[in-house]
Amino acid sequence: MQKVHTILVCGYNNIVETVAVQQVLFQDIAAGLVKPMREQLLKWVGNKQRFAHEIAAFFPKQFRTYIEPFLGSGAVLGTLAPPRAIASDSFGPLIEIWQTLRADPEIVKSWYKCRYELVVKCGKLEAYERVMASYNANPNGADLLFISRTCYGGVMRFRMADGHCSTPCGIHAPMPPERFCRRVDLWSERTRGAHFLRADYREVMEDAKPGDLIYCDPPYSHSQTILYGAQQFSLTSLLEEIERCRSRGVAVALSIDGTKKSGGHVCSLPLPPKLFVREVFLSCGRSMLRRFQCPGESLDGEVVHDRLLLTY
Repeated sequence: MQKVHTILVCGYNNIVETVAVQQVLFQDIAAGLVKPMREQLLKWVGNKQRFAHEIAAFFPKQFRTYIEPFLGSGAVLGTLAPPRAIASDSFGPLIEIWQTLRADPEIVKSWYKCRYELVVKCGKLEAYERVMASYNANPNGADLLFISRTCYGGVMRFRMADGHCSTPCGIHAPMPPERFCRRVDLWSERTRGAHFLRADYREVMEDAKPGDLIYCDPPYSHSQTILYGAQQFSLTSLLEEIERCRSRGVAVALSIDGTKKSGGHVCSLPLPPKLFVREVFLSCGRSMLRRFQCPGESLDGEVVHDRLLLTY
């Protein structure tokens, strides 16, 4: 029996209908079917890990180089595991994690083990506060890795004034080093074809060649203004760059604000009328950001959908 996915098929800013779509109805989805990968390396709000395989199913059947200029937790990159990729982010400590994973995975393991030992020695909260203080004194990938794995829901908040991390400690127990080391081995293997860069998205997208595929997962203007980098991001500038890529034969997929309030609010965006040829809404479940803001509430009315826009 064919697996059925429920998606929202929409026109710009107006939901037309909700449909259950069998993969056999879309040959490009069936041909590009990607298996789910649940084992995330980094915890990060807005992480696409749970449905990265659904996003990748809409990618072209063939492409030259996969390019991801807003890498974050790398969920789609790790799930897709392309043979050739360029993955970048402007956030230095984050890219330090990925570059170290590529150069020497054992170092990434040692980073986590060292900080986990603090948990055993002095308890989770004190260990977390020590690592947070270390990061804020000298931002670095080793501390950021532990903060990501241990903070509340991966909600990485950074003060605009000085860049200090202000994310509270999570309620969950940190993952034991043995399990995390297996994650490192898995991700090292699945990202071995990627070259990691610290760069502005414009630099990376400008270098894209005809036949390449770019997947953009930028900060969401309707939901992530308190999170890392969002305050300085311009969607209009990104859309202009996407148009330049499209005009020279680069395929672009963009994840961006979709619906909030369980479909009751469709996020309005300044989308050029002819830039994208397809638009799909994918269910993300209950809003993690609202969970952070409203602890203990059921949030039954806070289901969100991501908008996936395609230039092809």
